[in-house]
Amino acid sequence: MELSVYDIIKSIISTPKSLDLRKKYGKITFEVNTLANKIMIRNAVESIWEVKIRDIRVINRIGKRRVVKRKIFKMSDTKKAIITLKSGYNIDLPDQF
Repeated sequence: MELSVYDIIKSIISTPKSLDLRKKYGKITFEVNTLANKIMIRNAVESIWEVKIRDIRVINRIGKRRVVKRKIFKMSDTKKAIITLKSGYNIDLPDQF
């Protein structure tokens, strides 16, 4: 299955921890498609925002099981990528300052 660059990057993660990473180290956190690998994420970010990437860290989060009225449900699996840009490049994001 071929993913477009806009299918790979789902959203920007704006938690207090990710905002702290952005301020201190210049790292940007994205939620990405679970089928995407580092090369696909790199190509997507570089083509959408026209920047150069120095480092990518990918974290797979396995969905937890929840019990609701004696039925077991599994939350969906997610993947997030923490991206470090090369010096001189910047991404202006509306929800991060």
